[in-house]
Amino acid sequence: MTVEHLPNPRIKEREKTGPHLTEQEHLGLNGRIALIVTNAVGTMWCAYVFAAMTLISLPSAIQGGVSTLIAWIAQTFLQLVLLSVIMVGQKVAAAASDKQALQTYRDAEALLKIQDEMHRLIEINNALTEAIHRAVMAKGTSTAEQSNVSGDARPPA
Repeated sequence: MTVEHLPNPRIKEREKTGPHLTEQEHLGLNGRIALIVTNAVGTMWCAYVFAAMTLISLPSAIQGGVSTLIAWIAQTFLQLVLLSVIMVGQKVAAAASDKQALQTYRDAEALLKIQDEMHRLIEINNALTEAIHRAVMAKGTSTAEQSNVSGDARPPA
């Protein structure tokens, strides 16, 4: 019995397209502007610039008292500086996620190829088993002798 093997259609599709990468995203004008701003603000250099800018107003915040200083820390320093720092962290996490997605893609691709190779080997095994069966049957081996070969200890009747 031969089973027709149809390779997974996803294999051909994956060969044509490959993994989807961030730079392949189709962005409109607003998306491109947002990406430029995000890449500019999401750097540690921008965080340093923001920290320097906020430090300009620190002396007046200190002179305003404890509540003014607390407000300066929360509303000025943390918001401006942490904005950039968090964006840098997000970029690092996204890069790691992209690497993991690419590795998963490669692993899935390898598994699909292994699956096809296993199917090919099973077909060879089936063909050899059928050839062995035909050869045994051609020698005129009786049904009783075949059952004896299979482990039945009783002599043929």
